[in-house]
Amino acid sequence: MNSLTTFVSTYPSNQTKVTVLLSMFDLSSCIFLMDQRRYAHFRVSIMSGLSENMYSVFCDVQKAPPIEVTTLSEQCQEDSAENKVNLTLGVYRPFNGKPSKIPVVRKVEIEMAQDPSLNKDYLPITGLPAFCSAGIRLLLGSEHPAISSNLVDAVQCIGGSGAVYLAAQFLKKILKFSTVLIPKPSWPSHCGICLLSGYNILYYRYWNQKTQCLDFTELLEDISSAPDNSVVILHACAHNPTGMDLAPEQWMELAQLMKKKRLFPLFDIAYQGLASGDIDQDAWAIRMFLEHGFEFFAAQSFSKNFGLYNDRVGNLVFGTMNKDLTANTKSQLLILARYCWSNPPNHGATIVSKVLNDPQLYAEWKSNLREMSDRIVRTRQLFYEKLTAMGTPGNWENIIKQRGMFSYTGLSREQTNILREKFHVYMTGDGRMNMCGLNESNIDYVVKAFHETVLCGAAGDVTQTA
Repeated sequence: MNSLTTFVSTYPSNQTKVTVLLSMFDLSSCIFLMDQRRYAHFRVSIMSGLSENMYSVFCDVQKAPPIEVTTLSEQCQEDSAENKVNLTLGVYRPFNGKPSKIPVVRKVEIEMAQDPSLNKDYLPITGLPAFCSAGIRLLLGSEHPAISSNLVDAVQCIGGSGAVYLAAQFLKKILKFSTVLIPKPSWPSHCGICLLSGYNILYYRYWNQKTQCLDFTELLEDISSAPDNSVVILHACAHNPTGMDLAPEQWMELAQLMKKKRLFPLFDIAYQGLASGDIDQDAWAIRMFLEHGFEFFAAQSFSKNFGLYNDRVGNLVFGTMNKDLTANTKSQLLILARYCWSNPPNHGATIVSKVLNDPQLYAEWKSNLREMSDRIVRTRQLFYEKLTAMGTPGNWENIIKQRGMFSYTGLSREQTNILREKFHVYMTGDGRMNMCGLNESNIDYVVKAFHETVLCGAAGDVTQTA
């Protein structure tokens, strides 16, 4: 029998005794029994001279909780049920339910594939200039005086997430803001990014679960009691997850309060053109804040309104009081971007740039957006009418009052569990559903699943108003 030599040393010296069980020549079947999870150094020498370093600095790392929305989407993909329905991720689908590119995007990609002048060289750290400037014009309007006065500029980012992250880092590290206010509820990454950036996080009430409506009175109360000189995250349109936006007069009242308290607006605009179908109307709140003398950050995402989900096309637009401050701000953002992602991707940015800078393509894109927005509105109306016709308990009018891809249905976590486990209908536990997951083949089935789930008597009234 071949000899096997085992040497065990522990660190620190008073480490609890470790038992090592080795099967000869099979290190993969070694079992290390430790009653304390501390550092241990194991060196195993076999006659061949092979040595394995079994020391790990990761022994105290806990497994992180799963990210709900992606986990549910993956579970849906693995579900073998023929009638499964995915209402989780915010991805647009036409009413036939088939994945498809936005027509003008497909056209531009075909042209790009045949263009020998395009290459894979690095972009500037701040991104593709033609893309950044086009994003500014889309956000503020091409004739806005802040553009010609060089009071605004932009930095290309890795999607909307990257834009929020870059803004949060700058506001914390450069401008020394310490507190951020986030709507409750909000896109979960807002909280995660601000935690990573070191903010003290406060929440302002946005949604009233009992009335299934935006609660502007409570919103103002929380903003009023917040510390002065704080950052406030604002959804410019199609609030995620509720789909409920402030009315123009409410936006103006909020702006007056924020001006009084010297609060800094960080806008997240991920659905421009998909909330109302009008790109100017969806950017109205940001333009109004600028007209009222606010400096600002706005995190633009082109994932939804261009269908470029995995191309990660984002833009951080910012405005200051004078052109020198704007230039200084961009120089600092460049440094932060350099040490974060170093260089942004070109493909998606080039698509957006070509569309926004060509009058004919731009007109086609706006037409495509209107069709997408109309599809969402029609689906909301149809879903509401079918639930009402079936006599499903509850008041479902919130579905047709909301805007954008998502609807905050009011279903409880227990009810979404029933939908998933009994009917194979997947949506997040807070009751948010992607309206674009409903199509001509499944809408009747989902209505029936909702109806039976509500009748099951799961904890929590479906809309709290039935």
